[in-house]
Amino acid sequence: MRLARPLENLIDRLQKLPGIGPKTAQRLALFILKMPLDEARQLAQAIVAAREKVFPCSHCGFLTDEDPCIICRDTARDRTMLCMVADSSDIIALEKSGYHGQYYALNRNFNLMDDIDLGDINLKPLNQLLAQGNIKEVILAFNPDMDGEVLSRYLAATLNRQGIKVTRLAHGLPVGGDIEFADEITLRMAIEGRKECI
Repeated sequence: MRLARPLENLIDRLQKLPGIGPKTAQRLALFILKMPLDEARQLAQAIVAAREKVFPCSHCGFLTDEDPCIICRDTARDRTMLCMVADSSDIIALEKSGYHGQYYALNRNFNLMDDIDLGDINLKPLNQLLAQGNIKEVILAFNPDMDGEVLSRYLAATLNRQGIKVTRLAHGLPVGGDIEFADEITLRMAIEGRKECI
């Protein structure tokens, strides 16, 4: 069925968002059409304002509207720990865990199939941060997939040469999961990462 061109355009734009398929895009577009005009304008303005005013922090890479960001300005944070992540969205997830150290986001997607040269990663800001001598441990918090594994090994080798303790997030079974439904790689990582019961 042919829809009004502005409605089709809105559906097409919404479909470009991650996790939004054709049916969800259509449902969202129709919902937006039913919104009061003032609310629709506020939504559009919020999207434009966020796109224009939010940028990565020059210190850690977290999304902010002032530099340095609120995390970097927090004097109560543990300045001896640095958690490296691939993307600033990972910082949002890790903050919910109670981690209270510093961060460093590469803000770059790593896909080995795209022939990415790991030597092209800009580590100059990271090296400047490490040169200050405060950081005692770097936690590598990358996705537990092949790309995250390769990136972790590369960075661990690079950081170990500088004499800094490098750790990784533990891998294994999720809380509430069943062993019988876990895949063999997850089970192997869980066995390798086991801890002594106290």
